[in-house]
Amino acid sequence: MSTRMYALPVDQTRWNVPSAGGSTVFTWEYDEGRDKLLTLYEKGKDKQWNANDRLDWKKEIDLSNPLGLPDYYVTIYGSPVWEKMDEEMRGKTRLHIEAWRFSQFLHGEQGALICTSKIVQTVPDLDSKFYAATQVFDEARHVEVYSRYLREKLGLAYPINVHLKSLLDQAITDSRWDMTYLAMQVIIEGLALAAFGTIRDLATEPLGQALNAYVMQDEARHVAFGRIALGDYYPKLTEKERDEREEFAVEACYLMRDRFMGEEVWEALGLDVEETVQFVRVSPLMREYTKRLFSRIVPTIKAIGLFGGRIQKAFEDMGVIEFAQTDVEEMSKADEDVAAEFDRLRAQRDAYVGSVIADGASDLT
Repeated sequence: MSTRMYALPVDQTRWNVPSAGGSTVFTWEYDEGRDKLLTLYEKGKDKQWNANDRLDWKKEIDLSNPLGLPDYYVTIYGSPVWEKMDEEMRGKTRLHIEAWRFSQFLHGEQGALICTSKIVQTVPDLDSKFYAATQVFDEARHVEVYSRYLREKLGLAYPINVHLKSLLDQAITDSRWDMTYLAMQVIIEGLALAAFGTIRDLATEPLGQALNAYVMQDEARHVAFGRIALGDYYPKLTEKERDEREEFAVEACYLMRDRFMGEEVWEALGLDVEETVQFVRVSPLMREYTKRLFSRIVPTIKAIGLFGGRIQKAFEDMGVIEFAQTDVEEMSKADEDVAAEFDRLRAQRDAYVGSVIADGASDLT
């Protein structure tokens, strides 16, 4: 509903209410919105799912290899430390690595829950408030599933990584609504998408694989949300304001790269942390994994207009500048297609189980 429709004159289209961490913004224009964001909002409503129904929580997990990955996906595989381990210690190491990994997923999703609720409050446009509201519910579901997986399946968890905590602190405390978008929707969510995708594509354990596939379906929309909203907003900023955002993005990307060294795991296992981190940092596996992690961030940063000299230099330093040519919308569509395939296979399995039960019941009559 436009302000032109009001029975009495409206002296302002937006009402800014000062609050801790930034202004709470009301808008009185109810009929304006961008088609892409409203389409995303419709998709967000249609794609809601219930983790109790969609995931098979009865699956037993092999705690010595929770995701069923080959040993060469262990970040210290081939190191002197790994070679000295017996099979029992290797199994314990695999468990701790996955508990640490899923714990960071969990803490990041709670950060996303809080940041997105802040976006509902502070973003000035109603179409963004609409979509962010659907994302709040998505993030609550993600916190639910990762928490349940750690609690019921792994029985082990880790505190939040210091690098992730630092970036979340900046995302939450900055009073500018777009900085919350940039930190969460573009960088944290973009990196999470790639990390989830590694498990979805390479794991052989069905529960962990499906869980991440379904979360990715949601996260692809979340990154698109940031790309659309900031892609519209950043061209309107001054060069100085864009430079400031670009500098923040550089710092945030280095923080996210360094959060995967796993210092907490090596300390908990009683290993030499400095020696182990030194191996992980230069290992071919970690170099390739790090590159994959930035496959969503780089093209999104370019798409929103923050692709200046500083960020390009940082991406060249990390060896990920090649992803600037990636079609991020095509990747998002592929994420949705993979989740749909998991749904199809689940429906086939449920139909088969139902037919077996029905056949057994008819044999008894």
